[in-house]
Amino acid sequence: MATDALNAVSDAEIIASSLNDPEAFAALFDSYHAMLYRYVSFRLGPEVAEDLVNEAFLIAFRRRRSYDLSYRDARPWLLGIATKLIARYRRAEVSRYRALERQHPLQRVEGPEEAITHDLIAAGARPALLHALSLLSRGDRDVLLLVAWSDMTYDEAARALDIPLGTVKSRLNRARRKVRDALGDVNPLKEDSDG
Repeated sequence: MATDALNAVSDAEIIASSLNDPEAFAALFDSYHAMLYRYVSFRLGPEVAEDLVNEAFLIAFRRRRSYDLSYRDARPWLLGIATKLIARYRRAEVSRYRALERQHPLQRVEGPEEAITHDLIAAGARPALLHALSLLSRGDRDVLLLVAWSDMTYDEAARALDIPLGTVKSRLNRARRKVRDALGDVNPLKEDSDG
């Protein structure tokens, strides 16, 4: 299995190959479509996710010549494109959070965030969390959701948003503090350990 991982073609190699063979880019689509769809669907809802994800891949395809091939993993790049597209929908996103805050039950979306969402519903914290998210600035919300729900490292989030690492850390700290304050000093993004 370790040999397979060593022989695996990197995203950078796929992008480089697609410069001469555009169809090679389809491998990135196959690898990351589901992940991008979950992220965008959670942020904006499934009704716009497919279109936005397809637009993100179209932009990535058109910009593939400018991709920094020193980065083997294209996930931060693709999530950065998707996050910038999400920014266009900011008003709709905030409206959606506010509408979901008043609505029950949650329409489930498959993915890692499903477990978090399920726990929040069970704890009754969902409306408060959605309200807290709607009050965050776009930049703070983008960093928080990339790190918390897309499992990105701080460095990857900085690459995805094209901002300095220090900005990621300060935005994340501020967003977590505001969410905790809105939830009465409870951080729903971390599991409490008993004992």
